[in-house]
Amino acid sequence: MNLANLTFQSIRFLLLPFALLYGVAVWVRNLLYDKNVLKATSVNMPIICVGNLSVGGTGKSPMVEYLLRLLKDEVKMATLSRGYKRKTKGYALANEQSTALEIGDEPMQFHLKFPDVAVAVGEARIEAIPQLLHDRPQTQAIILDDGFQHRSVKAGLNILLTDYNNLFTRDFFLPTGDLRDERRSYKRAEIIVVTKCPATLTEEERRKIEEEIKPLPHQQLFFSTIEYGVPYHILHPQQDYHLHKNLEVLLVTGIANTDPLTKHILANSYTYEKISFSDHHVFSIDDLKEIHKRFAKMDHEHKIIITTEKDAVRLVKFKDELESLPLFVLPIRHRILFNREEELKKAVIGFIEQFA
Repeated sequence: MNLANLTFQSIRFLLLPFALLYGVAVWVRNLLYDKNVLKATSVNMPIICVGNLSVGGTGKSPMVEYLLRLLKDEVKMATLSRGYKRKTKGYALANEQSTALEIGDEPMQFHLKFPDVAVAVGEARIEAIPQLLHDRPQTQAIILDDGFQHRSVKAGLNILLTDYNNLFTRDFFLPTGDLRDERRSYKRAEIIVVTKCPATLTEEERRKIEEEIKPLPHQQLFFSTIEYGVPYHILHPQQDYHLHKNLEVLLVTGIANTDPLTKHILANSYTYEKISFSDHHVFSIDDLKEIHKRFAKMDHEHKIIITTEKDAVRLVKFKDELESLPLFVLPIRHRILFNREEELKKAVIGFIEQFA
């Protein structure tokens, strides 16, 4: 562990009293819902919640996309997100004029990749769902993106994600750890997915994690790994670029967890430099100038810029400035390990068919 990480962890440990207070507040809130003092509203249609117990990247957006690819040809799907860090408030349904600033980067990403899916945002899910159904009455199922803690709406199917490198069983409350909910809240999930596993995860490792999580009889436990696709140009998606070992990469990111991404870049290029921004960063023209400057200083014969799909929807507004840059977008998706993809699909489809 380097000095910076050691200092950061030391500071987080010193914040333990605040973490304990936060934990008490979360416990009280959950207790009020468990005792029906605070009411959770059920909706008479398939509501699928994708969430986690922690802050940071567990792969929620790729999991929403995974489900949309799985279901969109069989069911009229919609997604509902908060629209984190958007510049607007209230309910909104994505349309041809929508931007990431208006609806948030992840909903914008869903809208661009799945134009036939209704993509809505709204802080108050219980108010947004009727509005969404009014606007898109043909909707047959809704995916709540990052809705596990929003207990005012009772989802029929909860899919809980936990990072292989930071399992909720080993975590603690914010700000000492990354938990924003109690560990025991995992019991509310029907499906648990351990994400970002090594592609070579063994049966023995799988069993050890299963013994640690201790899924309940009604819960199904899956394991997934990250798969990266072929980078495509941010302005010209038909133009792609295959990474190779004689390539220098400038990695530009504004996401919570860059570790899997940097490992992939390092494994598939000669070397890389990185410009990191905070999660959901709103790019400015000054940021573009810095990217231009850093890229110009790279003296390797073969060099490109790589960013994520989530960052791309916040960068694409600078079309004129990007035209002269070899800026490529690296797509990402989940792959279910141990040949259990059909089993996961059957569980989700089976849940939806209950409402037919």
